[in-house]
Amino acid sequence: MLIAQVLLNAVVLGCLYAAIAAGFSLVWGVLNVINLMHGSFIVLGSYLAWLAYNALGLDPWYVLIAAAPIFFVLGYGLQRGLLNRVIAAPVLVTLTMTFGIDLILSNSMIKVFTADFRKLILDPPLGVWQLGPLVLPVDRALVMVLALALTGLLYLLLRHTRIGRAIIAVRLDRDAARLMGVNVNSVYASAFGLGAAMAGCAGVLLAMIFPISPLTSSSYLGKAFAVCVLGGLGSVPGAVAGGLFLGLLESFGALALGPEHGTTLSFAVLIVFLLVRPHGLLGKRGFE
Repeated sequence: MLIAQVLLNAVVLGCLYAAIAAGFSLVWGVLNVINLMHGSFIVLGSYLAWLAYNALGLDPWYVLIAAAPIFFVLGYGLQRGLLNRVIAAPVLVTLTMTFGIDLILSNSMIKVFTADFRKLILDPPLGVWQLGPLVLPVDRALVMVLALALTGLLYLLLRHTRIGRAIIAVRLDRDAARLMGVNVNSVYASAFGLGAAMAGCAGVLLAMIFPISPLTSSSYLGKAFAVCVLGGLGSVPGAVAGGLFLGLLESFGALALGPEHGTTLSFAVLIVFLLVRPHGLLGKRGFE
C-alpha cells in the first residue's frame, strides 16, 4: 500500500514538473537561450494567484485564465525589447542578460512581498478523495489534471496552429524558415512569450500546493533543467516523460534513502544522463 501511495504522489509531482519545464524547454530549444528568469516567472505566477485569492476572492483556476495572456505579453515584451538585441550573440551573453533580469525580478519580489513563505489556503478546503487504501487530496488531483491540460494545450498549439508550425520550423532550421518567409524575430518573441505563459500558469498551480517565496525560484529553475535533460530538449512529450521520471526518482529515492536524499539521487541520475544519453529519453540527436 505504501508503494502505491508513493507512486500516486510521484505521478502528481511529475505532472507538475512537466508543466514547469515545458516552457523552459521550448525557449531553450527554439531560441538557444537558457532562460534563468523561468523560476522567477513561476514564483510571480504563484504570487498572482495568492494576491487574487486574498484580495479579490478569485479561485486559482480563474486566475489561470488571466495568467496566460499576462505572462505571454510580459515574455513577448522582454524578448522583443531586450533579448532580441543580443539573440545572435554567444550563449554566455544571453545567459548573463537573463541572469541580470532574474536578479531584478527576484529582488523586486523580495522588496514587495519579503522573503517570508506564504500559503494560499482555500476556504472551504476541497477535501480528500479516498481511493481504497490510497489518499488523494482534491486540490492535488485538480492541479495534476490542469497541469496535464496545460502541457497538452501547448503540444496542440505547436502541432496544429500556424504560429506553432512556424516555431517548429525555426527550431529545425532557422535560415531555411527565414527563406520561406517566416518572421524569425516574431517567432522568437512568440516562443519566449509561450514559455513565460507556461511558467506563470505553472506558478498558479503550484500555489495551491506549496508555500510561496522568492527564495524558491532557483529550486524551480533546477527542476526545469533536470526535466529538460531527462526528457529531451524542445520536446513537449519529452517534458512529460522527464517530469514523470523525475517525480518517480525523487519520490522513491526519498522512500529508499530518506527525504533529504531524494533530490540528490535525481541529480546524480541527471549527471549519468548527460554522460550516456545527453539528448534525453525522447529527444533527438542534434537538438541537445
